[in-house]
Amino acid sequence: MARAVIDPVTRIEGHLRVEVEVDNGVVKDAWVSGGLYRGMETVLLDRQPTDAFYIAQRICGVCPISHGHASTMGSEAALGIKIPNNARIIRNIIEGAETLHSHILWFYTLTALDYVDVVSALSANIADTYALAASAGTSTADFGAIQKRLKGFVDNGQLSIFTNGYWGHPAMKLPPELNLIAVAHYLEALEMQAEAAQIIAVMGGKFPHFMTSLPGGTVWIPTEEKLDEIYFRWQNVRNWIANTMIPDTLAIAPFYLDAAGYGKGVGNHMAWGVFDDKSMDPLKRTLPRGMLMGGLDLTQPDPAKIKEYIDHSWYSSGDGLNPAQGETKAAFDAYSTDAKYSWVKAPRYDEKPMEVGPLSRMLVAYVSGNAGVKSLVDSTLAVLSKAAGTTLPATVLESLLGRVAARNLEAMYVADEMGKWIVELVGAVKGGDSSYFVEPAVDAGAGAGLWEAPRGALGHWVSVKGGKIDRYQVVTPSTWDCSPRDAKGVRGPMEEALVGAPIADVTKPLEALRIVHSFDP
Repeated sequence: MARAVIDPVTRIEGHLRVEVEVDNGVVKDAWVSGGLYRGMETVLLDRQPTDAFYIAQRICGVCPISHGHASTMGSEAALGIKIPNNARIIRNIIEGAETLHSHILWFYTLTALDYVDVVSALSANIADTYALAASAGTSTADFGAIQKRLKGFVDNGQLSIFTNGYWGHPAMKLPPELNLIAVAHYLEALEMQAEAAQIIAVMGGKFPHFMTSLPGGTVWIPTEEKLDEIYFRWQNVRNWIANTMIPDTLAIAPFYLDAAGYGKGVGNHMAWGVFDDKSMDPLKRTLPRGMLMGGLDLTQPDPAKIKEYIDHSWYSSGDGLNPAQGETKAAFDAYSTDAKYSWVKAPRYDEKPMEVGPLSRMLVAYVSGNAGVKSLVDSTLAVLSKAAGTTLPATVLESLLGRVAARNLEAMYVADEMGKWIVELVGAVKGGDSSYFVEPAVDAGAGAGLWEAPRGALGHWVSVKGGKIDRYQVVTPSTWDCSPRDAKGVRGPMEEALVGAPIADVTKPLEALRIVHSFDP
């Protein structure tokens, strides 16, 4: 029995520690620790709801759009505001651009190097690389020049941006030519992230931490010139996802079919839904609201059934509180896997841990009968089934492999939906609709902004009295997924997903890192 400690977990925000107990090459137990106290809820007290829109975005530099929207929606629910339709469309487009930025960043910059052996790309045959790219249906690049550039890094004794990686690890299975293709697309992905961010900058003033979706609607007014730029940049990103990211996913996945056999997690999935339609009914969102409890039977989540526990978290707040009555009272003492070991609370739905994120959203959408999602999932299952030599059911997605694939498939779905919203906004502008913002009529109330960040279900609970915030509570996707144990000793989703994972080398726990990165914490 040996313990492997990954601290900090790199290629994410950084304040995460993962500890796994390994016996005979298999993880037997796991502890996930959030190492940073943020306390944004206390910062927001006694401020105006408009301040919350700006401040709450600082919770995350990758998904500030989602935090801004959830905060604004919580304030709007508290103050009884219904936003104009134009504001709804604009928010969808900005949220969609952030999703594309985040998913491209995640797959190529944060996760791909768990599967792609950069050093192996040096031995790729260039002619075979072009042939493989053609057969995989993915885009080409100047593979010879990229390989030469890589060789220069290695000859100089360092790998520049590729310095940290388990190159040569036995769990790396791609042929050199596919590794070279992936390295080329890694570099292209940096440009595509910027292209998606430019859409947000045009509509939100800047990215990260945009400035325009205030409680009441939006203060951004579209013009023909701005809409042209948005459409142009959206089309570039959408086409790159379709012609590069999706083919890369389908080319890489067959080499890692064993990842369909572990990393499942708790088996419970929840999504608040994201991207409103004209009705603003949260049950009619483009990616729907729903919950799956240990199977594929769809039900609707009730926010009143959420409780947060602190038995293994560094807080003195009330235990088992619903976020609407939640407290944030820091009380650090010591790190101990037998006692308290995380700044992350343990949220539970009806006393059960819930996985959230693209896998949960895609499963909920699939079971809901969403035609676009169903087509993407079924076509992917067909490719994987052919590679596996047997028919794979949708439940196989509840795995490390499925969690990775789901996020990339969602990028394709959201990219296609964004085109529809841009066309819809153009039509509204040409039709003379000039309503973008409404003022609140009251200065007191309570409500919740239940939305989705790229990483999963996000909730901002807001209470306002006399125009000032008197209670604020946030439950982020990483709070759900990185949850420590609860009072009953039940692990959170990431901890549970780690149990049963194979570890070829306990000093280089690559397989554990893959599972952690699959949640994009």
